[in-house]
Amino acid sequence: MTVSRNVSRNVLVCQNKTCRKQNAAKVLAAFQAHLIMDVTIIASGCLGQCGNGPIVLVLPDKVWYARVHPDEVHTVVEHHFRQGQPVQAMLYRKKRQG
Repeated sequence: MTVSRNVSRNVLVCQNKTCRKQNAAKVLAAFQAHLIMDVTIIASGCLGQCGNGPIVLVLPDKVWYARVHPDEVHTVVEHHFRQGQPVQAMLYRKKRQG
């Protein structure tokens, strides 16, 4: 999947209780430390993926990153935002029912 590099995006970093226990505040700070054109970093409430946190949602791409560590943020910035390629190894994938 390739994402457009010329669209405004929002990066939501969950700051709810469970994600905060897993260093979500440091993940948020790591994103805020990068200057990414046309990207707004948002400290969000619960994104409903507590067992996969810290969770990061990129909109409008609808790309979810699970169990993000602060030292991985640079990889997301370089690949997703600068090269237009989501980081496949970090993606949250819902398990299919059935």
